[in-house]
Amino acid sequence: MKRKVLNSILSGTEGAKKSLAVLIDPDDLDESGLVQCLNRCIENTVDYIFVGGSLVTSNSMHEVVSFIKSYTNIPCVLFPGNAIQISADADAILFLSLISGRNPELLIGQHVVAAPVLKKSKIEVIPTGYMLVNSGRPTSASYMSNSQPLPNDKPSLAASTALAGEMLGMRLIYMDAGSGADEPISQKIIRQVKSNLGVPLIVGGGLNTKEKVKRALDAGADIVVIGNGVQKNLDLMTEASDIIQMFNETLNVN
Repeated sequence: MKRKVLNSILSGTEGAKKSLAVLIDPDDLDESGLVQCLNRCIENTVDYIFVGGSLVTSNSMHEVVSFIKSYTNIPCVLFPGNAIQISADADAILFLSLISGRNPELLIGQHVVAAPVLKKSKIEVIPTGYMLVNSGRPTSASYMSNSQPLPNDKPSLAASTALAGEMLGMRLIYMDAGSGADEPISQKIIRQVKSNLGVPLIVGGGLNTKEKVKRALDAGADIVVIGNGVQKNLDLMTEASDIIQMFNETLNVN
């Protein structure tokens, strides 16, 4: 199986390159909104487009992925909330195991259902350790996962959880405060998790200002994910892209 998306992420991380992903929830955008969002993604050279959410109630997952693939060459990566959020047109899927919780359905149960479908498809499967971190109030992610998020003030617990995920074979670790979170994951947690990891770290949730995006990158995030904030303010994508470019230009100078 091809590993184009994972290899791209690994290559970037090895060179200390920062990347930007935009999360699109098919329930939250109509066709006009999707076109606007994709045009901004192209203009701002977004690295990855993630598609999915905690509760995709519409039947438009496949249509949205197909449209994205026809509209742009940016890699389209599924970010599934459950086993039915699969579209064979996507480039890759983050095969999420909720390692921060103790809900067996999201540790392995949903994966058993999805595995035969993915096996028949040409989607690149990327084993990803998914960690929910407390953002100050319940989010749709914590509610739908029926699990307690990790405390936002216990960096050693988060670091041990991420390390266990890596040792179990996860190729990526994704820390999420949840869609529409009041507060992003603390820099202390990001920094300690990153310092203990040998795999790329993705950070999302609550990154709704350029200052919060910069703090996540400063703390060690390899990929930052913006979603809810972009739906409310498309200019956030441009601001986040500028910050990413600033980080990467510093690498070139050095």
